[in-house]
Amino acid sequence: MTEKETNVKTGAHHHGELESVIYVVRRKVWMRWGERLEFYAEAGEDDFIYVPLIPHQGINASSEESLICVLVRRDQEPIIVSLTIVAVEEPEAILWVDPHHPRP
Repeated sequence: MTEKETNVKTGAHHHGELESVIYVVRRKVWMRWGERLEFYAEAGEDDFIYVPLIPHQGINASSEESLICVLVRRDQEPIIVSLTIVAVEEPEAILWVDPHHPRP
């Protein structure tokens, strides 16, 4: 289980050849994806998000409460490929940082 602080987001990235499934336990998450992060979806409590092999960005939708979710991949290897792309929305100064998403 992962807990993300309020008002945080990852930078644009992908996980190599690993697909991800995220189960939202508490709160809401916004996901952006695409070559310029041009697509957007919101997931709430008890929703699943399938993340294929594409650039994406995870965002805690709340500026007041932590996001709690479960992340599953078919391999335990923490592959994170950070991307420098011109995005529709650039990440803010607060980054989503944890053992699998280190500070750039």
